[in-house]
Amino acid sequence: MRILVVCGAGASSTFVAQRINSAARARNLPYSATATNEVALAASVAGSDLILLGPHLAAHFEQIKGQAEPHGVSVVLLDADVFSDLDGSRTLTRIEAALRDATA
Repeated sequence: MRILVVCGAGASSTFVAQRINSAARARNLPYSATATNEVALAASVAGSDLILLGPHLAAHFEQIKGQAEPHGVSVVLLDADVFSDLDGSRTLTRIEAALRDATA
């Protein structure tokens, strides 16, 4: 599962991606999260399975969802407290819920 974490500048998404990777490794899940910013998103959509959108980009959710849909990529708006999820476990739970919803 290739997960793309998107934020405005790419800095906070790097921390979230690292925490997701750590939490996934701890649970032996085949997830690989990488970070990008909103400007570089278009170049990375096709190579992703899931896009996690930082809560500060909520106003751009529909636009980004529109970019992702032709590639069959789901977009999930992260919760406002995502940056305080220091071990990535809550974010990983959010990813798993989104994957269940997508297959239901």
